[in-house]
Amino acid sequence: MDFGVVLQTNPPAWRTVALAKLAEEHGFDYVWTFDSHLLWQEPYVIYSQILAETNRVVVGPMVTNPATRDWTVTASVFATLNEMYGNRTVVGIGRGDSAVRVLNGRPTTLKEVAEATHVIRELGNCRSVELNGSTLQFPWARTSALEVWVAAYGPMALRTAGEIGDGYILQLADVDIAKWMITQVRTAAENAGRDPDAITFCVAAPAYVGTTGSDEERVHMRDQCRWFGGMVGNHVADIVAKYGEGNDFPKVLTDYIAGREDYDYNEHGRAGNTHTQFVPDEIVDRFCLLGTAEEHIAQLEELKAIGVDQFAVYLQHDNKEETLRQYGETIIPALRDHVTAKA
Repeated sequence: MDFGVVLQTNPPAWRTVALAKLAEEHGFDYVWTFDSHLLWQEPYVIYSQILAETNRVVVGPMVTNPATRDWTVTASVFATLNEMYGNRTVVGIGRGDSAVRVLNGRPTTLKEVAEATHVIRELGNCRSVELNGSTLQFPWARTSALEVWVAAYGPMALRTAGEIGDGYILQLADVDIAKWMITQVRTAAENAGRDPDAITFCVAAPAYVGTTGSDEERVHMRDQCRWFGGMVGNHVADIVAKYGEGNDFPKVLTDYIAGREDYDYNEHGRAGNTHTQFVPDEIVDRFCLLGTAEEHIAQLEELKAIGVDQFAVYLQHDNKEETLRQYGETIIPALRDHVTAKA
């Protein structure tokens, strides 16, 4: 299993770069960031500095969207970074949430996601693509190799991820829900004539490593991570609005948003978000990884067993450095394949 970390690009930018460097030092493989250019600093600029100051980690957005960024510009950014730093980027893409809603826009259609994915991937892999009646290609791109991973929750989005994605991103860590989602993506891939084993499955969620396992400690961890249930709730609310509550979709996802009210994007992704009090403790516990290192390892073993290739830690809480340390020293080694020097 690979491991990633998901950062917000809060100022100062050097803090984001420092956390990315620390993640690499502790053995993480990927450094992802939010992509919402009004709420936080511009991540595409910061990627270049992260890549310059690290040696191995792959960087990219979790996730960008086809609405706020021109597809050819996105492809150009990552192809340029790949040419500069040796193919260490990945693009996570979805219909759009905070980046478009803050501008009073709406998430894009899945057709647009599919088209954008194709354009970005072809250009990012030094190939030509048809767009707006023209055949386009970067004449300067010679070695760039780029994957595009699709983030999805709803039935149609899951099908799209299976049909076109190099990877699939699920933003919650509940084992039962993840198993259901992964099955939908794999089935869609098979139906499209693709090899489902060629898709990388990434689960992303807040992870907070405690020490005592006490009830008091768990209350604090929940409060630090409750914002995540609100973020997921935005996507679930869209699904319920489109398909209704009687659709073939995990009931635990639709039930908890009944108490959801207006959501303030000024507090998006922030620990202590006052607009996420509707999220019950059960959802926080199911969607996130909370507890001792041993509890993290146990849940990650279950995720690995159902086909998860990467776990990405959302690091929006007050225990960033310690969580990275615990993962690097205890949790990541337990999930790696063990090889002995002498058989």
